[in-house]
Amino acid sequence: MLSKNDNNYNSLKFILELLRLLAEKPRRRQELVVALGDFLEGHGQSTGDLEQKIVRVIRKLRDCGFQIRSGPHRPYELVASAFPVLLSAEQRQALALGAYLLETLGFSREAHHVLQVGRLRPEDFPPALKTDFSPPVDYSEAHYQTIRQQLEERIHQRRRFAIAYRPLQGDERLWDCDCSELRLHNGVLYLFTWVPTPPIFLPRRLPSPSVEENFTLRVDRIVYVGPASGTPWQRRHFPTLTVRYRLKGELARYQPRRAYEQVVVQDPDGQFVEIKASVDCLFWFRQRLLQYGANAQVLEPAWLAQDLRQELQRAYQSYGNLSH
Repeated sequence: MLSKNDNNYNSLKFILELLRLLAEKPRRRQELVVALGDFLEGHGQSTGDLEQKIVRVIRKLRDCGFQIRSGPHRPYELVASAFPVLLSAEQRQALALGAYLLETLGFSREAHHVLQVGRLRPEDFPPALKTDFSPPVDYSEAHYQTIRQQLEERIHQRRRFAIAYRPLQGDERLWDCDCSELRLHNGVLYLFTWVPTPPIFLPRRLPSPSVEENFTLRVDRIVYVGPASGTPWQRRHFPTLTVRYRLKGELARYQPRRAYEQVVVQDPDGQFVEIKASVDCLFWFRQRLLQYGANAQVLEPAWLAQDLRQELQRAYQSYGNLSH
């Protein structure tokens, strides 16, 4: 039964509603028939010959430049929109900056989409800003795009999955991954994952589950992503380690920028600051503090402080072997 006729209805509303549905996600023809049938009835319009009407409208949209993909037994998928986007000069510059950063981080496909949406001009790009990111690959290439999409699906499914990983040295191995996420660190994309049973032997200081079972695996070295298993993730969050460290010298007035850091002691004379942090990646934390040199000192736990001390001693010995 038709509801009261909507005097404000016109065919443009139908077209916009169809585009809105396709913009949300790919949809099969029957799904569009049901959704648009409800839309028409809500505006007091006839639903007769609706399936053919959808086909005709999609054909016209394609003629107008909208890229809508379809095929036998496949849904309609809006690939690219032809709608003009009206932007201020400041908004265009913001989009151009985003596109530039995506390109330099190795996401050229995503950068291209931003350029298309904004219809950006050369003068929109930041003339003075340069980056020094050095991604190992273009993550938009077909193989890496597929690997990344598969990883995103497994993370969304929140079930254990296996990957084949080829390290820089050594043989390819299978990793059984639990709680995982993708992280971009220093211009490189990683699968950050908790692996309670890693395929390599590593000495352990802490009982499981521990921060030592969190691993950083470069996405460009992942060869294969297996299907999601029937086993849900054992953990919803990564194990962490509480670390206390002191910063001094040029870092004495350091203010935490990371959510997992907090100041616990602030020297009133401004000589040092002590930070407590919940660290989930020991490798990245070690690398960060080592780059601070003599301005950083781990206080707790003692074994981590000893590790860093030995690392700095080895670095000192390397320089000590240089001839004058």
